[in-house]
Amino acid sequence: MSQIPNTMTAVEIMGKGGPEVLVASSSVATPTPGEGQVLIRVVAAGVNRPDIQQRIGAYPPPPGHSKLPGLEVAGHVVAVGPNVTRWKNGDAVAALVNGGGYASYCLAEDAVALSVPKGLDLVHAAALPETIFTVWNNVFERGGLKAGDWFLVHGGSSGIGTTAIQLAKAFGARVLTTAGSDEKCNACLDLGADRAVNYKTEDFVAIAKEVTGGKGINVTLDMVGGEYTDRNIIAAADDGRIVQIATLGGPEVKINIGRLMVKRVTLTGSTLRPRTREIKAGFARAIEAKVWPLVEAGKIKVVLDSTFPLAQASDAHRRMETSAHVGKIVLTL
Repeated sequence: MSQIPNTMTAVEIMGKGGPEVLVASSSVATPTPGEGQVLIRVVAAGVNRPDIQQRIGAYPPPPGHSKLPGLEVAGHVVAVGPNVTRWKNGDAVAALVNGGGYASYCLAEDAVALSVPKGLDLVHAAALPETIFTVWNNVFERGGLKAGDWFLVHGGSSGIGTTAIQLAKAFGARVLTTAGSDEKCNACLDLGADRAVNYKTEDFVAIAKEVTGGKGINVTLDMVGGEYTDRNIIAAADDGRIVQIATLGGPEVKINIGRLMVKRVTLTGSTLRPRTREIKAGFARAIEAKVWPLVEAGKIKVVLDSTFPLAQASDAHRRMETSAHVGKIVLTL
């Protein structure tokens, strides 16, 4: 690590609050890779809703991991820890991390890092890990989405949504999505959605019944919660699966449990960050085998809303909090 500086530029969270608490510093200690870890010189880092939750004090990093925000990065390996065999210095990788992405250097678990897909630059590659891991695990592994199913994803113009639409279509599902404007709905249709619902002017439950011929939705990916939960159950097919990945509409819900029982609906959910290294490595191997070829073939495209220099992370958070974005927001170094 002789050519790696002792300190690096990173964005720190200086107390709980608004975007203004994100402050760039050039005197943060550069981390050193431990057993099974690699050190990445970061070229770009994705911005995600959990980063905002961490900033306001609602989503702390797991014990023993970096307190810096940032859950996905792309860049080049510059140092490897003991017993790392997958990577060598100079390799271009994209990685899901437990924190520390908003920095010049970031640690990643060797088994959770992925080669940058052929034909993709590092800025676009940085937009992939958090959304791909989340969608793959929740929609396909937990939700069991298969060809011919009807899939509903709320927030179709978000980073998660744009990824989920494309992956579902690539695997032969039919897609219904919700978004907050006609422009966003059109963006979802352009990505392959069969029907997009402007939730401000239309009722997604009624549309779900209409497009499925009354049968209902097989798999729902929801990041809203709140009043949406019972409406998701109403919209669900018999033996439907609803997977919760966030609670932007509130964590406490009121549902008709009788309706859930009659339809045999499965209501489940997960969070990605606390999962073990071994579990995430399993996701990574599945993604390498089943999703990366689709990315390299151009069947899954990175929808990039905007980029901001690392020092302007606060502006990137402001952009995300407007919900005006379509696709991913990425920080560049």
